[in-house]
Amino acid sequence: MRAERPARANGRRWGRAPRLLAAAVAFAALAALLTPALASAQVPTVSTPYFTLGTAAGDDPARGSAVLQIFLLMTVLSLAPAILTMVTSFTRIVIVLSLLRRALGTMQLPSNQIVIGLALFLTVFIMAPVWQKINQAALQPYLEKKISSQQALELAVGPLRDFMFKQTREKDLALFVDVAKLQRPAGPEDIPISVLIPSFIISEVKTAFEIGLLLYVPFLIVDMVVAAVLLSMGMMMLPPVMVSLPFKLLLFVLADGWYLLVGSLVKSFG
Repeated sequence: MRAERPARANGRRWGRAPRLLAAAVAFAALAALLTPALASAQVPTVSTPYFTLGTAAGDDPARGSAVLQIFLLMTVLSLAPAILTMVTSFTRIVIVLSLLRRALGTMQLPSNQIVIGLALFLTVFIMAPVWQKINQAALQPYLEKKISSQQALELAVGPLRDFMFKQTREKDLALFVDVAKLQRPAGPEDIPISVLIPSFIISEVKTAFEIGLLLYVPFLIVDMVVAAVLLSMGMMMLPPVMVSLPFKLLLFVLADGWYLLVGSLVKSFG
């Protein structure tokens, strides 16, 4: 009985050997299959039909440069409305129209949509000669592939610079030249665009407030006269604005205020 037990134990060991060998072979095969996948998983990537995001080296560097250019172009386009409104006549017009509305005391009439829409169309009308120069000098040659994009940008800035120089005060230009610690420019061409744009904006805001002050004075006189009359009559509980509003509207309509105001704004850019 004792001799049979070791024989059975040895038989069990030899019976387990093929199973262990088969398990080792299966594990080795599985490791061989998973090794490339694990190696590729070390560099995570996100692929699309147009570009690939990842840490692996790209096959086509020019393609990545094109993607970067597209990204920069989208960034510029997102800022284009703010840029166009600040380097055109829009700033002066919208400030003057807003001050006129407050001087009349009509609260929200005309509404913001009407004020901004009128300012935009007047801006398009005033800037039309500048756009035509840009179209002829820069846009059309670029579309016909006669000049590069950098040359087109330089030619497009020229007419816009001329427009801004005509509306910018020398005092404001001198301020930003001094703040930027630049040498005294010999001519307009020596002033960088980074100095010209803030100088132009400050000049436009100042001009708009000067026009708004001239608009406020007549309506302020009407308010003062109406308030004095009501006070002398003992009607202290009656708001003077309620009584003066019809007189201010009558004065504005009889003087053909919209004709005078819009005409003066357009001619001020001449």
